[in-house]
Amino acid sequence: MSDIEESAPKPKVGIISLILTVMAAAIGVQTRKNLEKDFSQSSPIPYIIAGVIFTFIFMATVIFVVKLVLSE
Repeated sequence: MSDIEESAPKPKVGIISLILTVMAAAIGVQTRKNLEKDFSQSSPIPYIIAGVIFTFIFMATVIFVVKLVLSE
């Protein structure tokens, strides 16, 4: 029975759950329980991609705000 459980496809992660997980991890409030739950449900690839996208959006926002403030 364990072979069936191991080979069964893992459910996909919802977009809202993915966004909330990435944002919580970005500010450091992700609990170990939620981390294990998220990674047990799916492959870590969606989380990595979402983290990279979040990082680029965050960096672009910071750069935009700094240029806006420093512009004369």
